[in-house]
Amino acid sequence: IEQLASEGYNVIITVGYMLGDATKAMAEKYPDAKFAIVDFSYDPPVANIQGLVFSEDQSGFLAGSLAGLMTKSKVAGFVGGMEIPAVIKFRKGYEAGVAYVCPDCEVLGVYIDSFTDPARGKTAALSQMDEGADVIFGAGGPTGSGGIQGAAQAGAWVIGVDQDEYLTTFKNGAAAGADKLLSSAMKRVDNSVYGAIKSAVDGTFEGGTVLFEAANDGVGLADFHEADSAIPADVKTRLQEIAAGLKDGSIKTGVTLGEPAPAAEDAVAS
Repeated sequence: IEQLASEGYNVIITVGYMLGDATKAMAEKYPDAKFAIVDFSYDPPVANIQGLVFSEDQSGFLAGSLAGLMTKSKVAGFVGGMEIPAVIKFRKGYEAGVAYVCPDCEVLGVYIDSFTDPARGKTAALSQMDEGADVIFGAGGPTGSGGIQGAAQAGAWVIGVDQDEYLTTFKNGAAAGADKLLSSAMKRVDNSVYGAIKSAVDGTFEGGTVLFEAANDGVGLADFHEADSAIPADVKTRLQEIAAGLKDGSIKTGVTLGEPAPAAEDAVAS
């Protein structure tokens, strides 16, 4: 960040919770530059930083709803990366979504203290399969991707995160297990970063927090790709109804940080 700012770049994008302090320090040192940081925000806001944050709980809720509707064993798995707010919200949203559509389903979950260890992710996912999980959601960078790739190749349904992992982890269908990827719990990081840069170019940039959620199409499920024909029509309809409910506010995840995931009766249409 220091190198870019000192060389005169006037819009700098940083990514991730771990860069929160560094981004703020550089923004204060270089007040004429504009910064945007993905997955972090500041309270109070910093005048030259846009914090681009997402309702991971809503995206996770959709993933959990899909998992709960597709599981045959009534056991779903979650392989997360480091236990930071975004990952916690994904996990709690996932648990709430499973409970919403399948109150008697069980969710197995684990945090792994690295985002860059696909081997450990795979081991965790296979362990959850041994305990009966037949749908695995990975939310932890390459660690989570290793989990879903290993689980898919072992025959479980899997759900990706952040981006459409059919295009990345499963190499646009060329990688083994691509047919077992149900969908991905998307965060439209592309739209958020584009918007921040556009506002800087247009002269409308303002510091503060910008939230991307179901209401503004900032989160949602990716295409079903090769799994499309395996997902029953009534499941697709139910997912559309849940997505619409999250968008208009009639369905709330009930997720807050620091508290357990809500019981099924708490995550309901209001």
